[in-house]
Amino acid sequence: MSTLGAYFRLWRVGWILVREGVISALPSEDLPPSVGLAKSFVGLFARNRSKSKKRSDRLAQAVERLGPSYVKIGQFLATRPDVVGVEFADDLSQLQDRMAFFPLAAAKASIAGSLGRPTEELYASFGEPIAAASIAQVHPAEIDTPAGRKKVAVKVVRPGVRQRFTHDIEAMYLVAHMQERFMPSSRRLRPVEVTKTLEQTTKVEMDLRLEAAALSEIAENTEKDPGFRVPKVDWERTGRDVITMEWIDGVKMSDVEGLRAAGHDLNLLADTLIQSFLRHTLRDGFFHADMHPGNLFVDEHGDIVAVDMGIVGRLGKKERRFLAEILFGFITRDYIRVAEVHFEAGYVPGHHNVESFAQAIRAIGEPIHGQPAETISMGKLLTLLFEVTELFDMATRPELVMLQKTMVVVEGVSRMLNPRFNMWKASEPVVGDWIRNNLGPKRIVTDLKDGLKAAVKLAEAAPEIAAKTEKFHHQLLQMSENGLRFDAETAEAIGKSEARHNRSGRIALWIIALALIYIAWVVT
Repeated sequence: MSTLGAYFRLWRVGWILVREGVISALPSEDLPPSVGLAKSFVGLFARNRSKSKKRSDRLAQAVERLGPSYVKIGQFLATRPDVVGVEFADDLSQLQDRMAFFPLAAAKASIAGSLGRPTEELYASFGEPIAAASIAQVHPAEIDTPAGRKKVAVKVVRPGVRQRFTHDIEAMYLVAHMQERFMPSSRRLRPVEVTKTLEQTTKVEMDLRLEAAALSEIAENTEKDPGFRVPKVDWERTGRDVITMEWIDGVKMSDVEGLRAAGHDLNLLADTLIQSFLRHTLRDGFFHADMHPGNLFVDEHGDIVAVDMGIVGRLGKKERRFLAEILFGFITRDYIRVAEVHFEAGYVPGHHNVESFAQAIRAIGEPIHGQPAETISMGKLLTLLFEVTELFDMATRPELVMLQKTMVVVEGVSRMLNPRFNMWKASEPVVGDWIRNNLGPKRIVTDLKDGLKAAVKLAEAAPEIAAKTEKFHHQLLQMSENGLRFDAETAEAIGKSEARHNRSGRIALWIIALALIYIAWVVT
């Protein structure tokens, strides 16, 4: 029944996309004639008023009809141009995460259910919502402290959003499995893995305790950083469905004129923003992955305050090192080293030729060296890099794509503040210092320390490893003597799975047949 429901939900999504003219507005280049003909046919069912709209407007209208979870799905896919294409990703990135408010009584009920106490006990005052998104909405409130009454922001999860998302993600899984089965060329992009990432990140975003933990972690990491901070969390008033944090009085970074009127140095803010992001990425391996200007404020002291930490990214030590070497290789025009790093990291399959890949990298790097530094975009460079790697079967790396997308957004905000923003000059103090500490002599000392720790852990685990190896050896001997056998539970599970697969296939055929009959009836 779950699979049947996914087919019906997928049919509904397709029908809404058709009615709002999204399908007919998709580019037709390089499409097989049969697909182009089908696209023209479904265009007949689009609403007349949708045909005069831009594709991004049609998409926004369709997503609004589909509901809150599809706003989140669309915003996630906007971070994956490698999956949906650059043009479609740009359209999705324009989706506005502004939804209708849900009632104040529902918000209070969610808080009481999550914290076990009524809002009257938790807050001195609790106001009407001031902002609403697909996952949650924000209320102004006040609490009593020893220092007096203090204003706070209270974020409350939208009622029913988890159940709705659980149902909607089933349709996404269905599309991903069909894509892998019928479009072999797309397997490099790992659509099922992409869907799993979407599911995981959204579930994390819907648990506000984890957002509070992210705020706490980044606050510790940036405690001594100049010009950047995040709101403080009130843990007593924070649970799965609610997070209470410091109220931020400041000017949004999207309000450039407001920043200028408040007397802030826009050029300094642009430099501070990119340097802060690079510190979080390279030094900490933990960064805010949703740093659009609506989530960034500038307080009265001129500090950048980042809010809405529901989406974060992480990079391991090896990934940070590879990233730095790739960027440094482009700066020094050492394209062979850039290519070697891709092979060492396992990003490009070993059967390809390093020199040929270096040639492709050179095609990206050489054009940027003849340009003024302020016109060279690091985000664009990484975008071109990911496009070239498609020719060499580079598998999708979700953590790197999220980093690339965030870097493009952060760089865009910096250029909005300072049109002549020099990305490389602003980045040098952070990137240069990290490279000197991690790619120079200090790297050897660090690697030796890490190797020693690993050796100690291996020595501690040696007895357990030996016992497991001996047990495995006995099992192999038994298998060689008696053959490989399934136990009764495994055999039964395989039988049920096969039966379920056949039943789902028959149901799908009936659905397709009924849909064709319905379309034929409508047309006639």
